[in-house]
Amino acid sequence: MLLIFPSIEIRRGQCVEIVHGEPGSEHRYSVNPVQMAILWRGENAKTLHVVDVDGVHTGKLENRDVVRKMVEAVDIPIQVGGGLREYEEIKSVLELGVYRVVIGTAAINDPQLIERLVKELGARRVAIAIEGRNGKIRSDGGKREWDLSPIAFARQMKKLGVMRVVYSDMTEDGTSKRLNIPALKELATEASVRVTAQGGVTGYQDLIKLQELEKFGVDSVIVGKALYQNSFPCQRLWRLNEKQLTYLGPTRRL
Repeated sequence: MLLIFPSIEIRRGQCVEIVHGEPGSEHRYSVNPVQMAILWRGENAKTLHVVDVDGVHTGKLENRDVVRKMVEAVDIPIQVGGGLREYEEIKSVLELGVYRVVIGTAAINDPQLIERLVKELGARRVAIAIEGRNGKIRSDGGKREWDLSPIAFARQMKKLGVMRVVYSDMTEDGTSKRLNIPALKELATEASVRVTAQGGVTGYQDLIKLQELEKFGVDSVIVGKALYQNSFPCQRLWRLNEKQLTYLGPTRRL
């Protein structure tokens, strides 16, 4: 069964996106990332994908206290990405109780870092983010393009002990992510790694397409905007139900 990661992006301690609720229930959907984590857990999320948007620019976890509170608030694994580049910084993030870190630019610039992380912390604690466009990878928030294919880069990471990559495929103009089914299948089969798809999911039919790739190694997907915009049929029932609730779920630790 395809594992779905609701995505929570944090900037200056707040969520970049909030759920579009039914009229009368807007107060339920906080800009507080901790409350958002609780909401997704209450709606049966099995894991969460968290991005420290501020950290992308600084190279370290800027919203550390927020992430710590999220880990304490829910009883499911949380993976975190966002500019992580130094060994001690990455180790300290995992010590917060984060299950896995997602590393992008640092994996290209410093392969030895990845080798050390896998060896000392374990392959399950590290995933490599790969951003592809027109058959080449990009780094530094899409500012730099490398003469290296996603498959070739994934193979390099596999030799270092990496088991999982998070793959996003950019549109021709490089401004948004798209769901590239052939590229995902090829990456999983040719590089022999587990793949988490990221970006381009707009609704239930996209999840059905991705489910067909599970047998090749694409076993999970990160979903952001589509969840926040209630693009899935079950969410209509959740929103209607939440209008009547004063308490939003069973896994509350606040």
